[in-house]
Amino acid sequence: MLNTILFDLDGTLAPFMQDEFIRVYFQALTDRLSPMGYDGRQLVDALWKGVSAMVSNEGGVTNRQIFWECFTQRLGIQALALESILDGFYSQEFDGVRSVLKEQVDRGPLIHSLREKGYTLVLATNPIFPLSAVSTRLGWVGLAAADFDYVTTYEDCRHSKPNPAYYRSIMEHIGKRGDECLMVGNNPVDDMAAVQVGMAVYLVTDYMENPGELSVEEYPHSTFQKLENSLSQLPAIV
Repeated sequence: MLNTILFDLDGTLAPFMQDEFIRVYFQALTDRLSPMGYDGRQLVDALWKGVSAMVSNEGGVTNRQIFWECFTQRLGIQALALESILDGFYSQEFDGVRSVLKEQVDRGPLIHSLREKGYTLVLATNPIFPLSAVSTRLGWVGLAAADFDYVTTYEDCRHSKPNPAYYRSIMEHIGKRGDECLMVGNNPVDDMAAVQVGMAVYLVTDYMENPGELSVEEYPHSTFQKLENSLSQLPAIV
């Protein structure tokens, strides 16, 4: 019986295209750190290497640890001092990146309604950001981390999408089986990988991220509005 819903954030709950988000985000970050003497190209290269390391993480350490190990290998051990600075950036200047939103939406009513009906809710955003960055992006769509029973961030996760181990770790954390869960996302690789652990899936197509132009016909799919209409009809489980 379905009692748990996992939501992706970027391009799913938050209506924007990933490529534009990355461009505006990296520009804002470079603007913040360049005055400290960091070369923009080297900074972006170190970030991408860190992201790649998190995506390839096999579980030995947290994503946070593997990111900073990789990041400082590129920029020097002194770059560790940037962690607190970046947390400040994500809580402040990063909010300006909301300019990438294609529409203004409030996901609060949907999420609050599902919670009132007794559903366990997970923000299953790829855990390559700290909680501070996730919290800011949630604010763009009228939500907060406290609206979810569990939020995946780089501080506490040891795997990333599309590794099935990422989804298994969520189930272990919240004490659910795959057949109790629905994963909602906009990426046929990263998000639909949840089927490998027995979850039902739903692909949101408004801002779909599908660079490989994969066929999506095997997955239930539609706009977020149609999905929201369906979710609003779910029965209460309490």
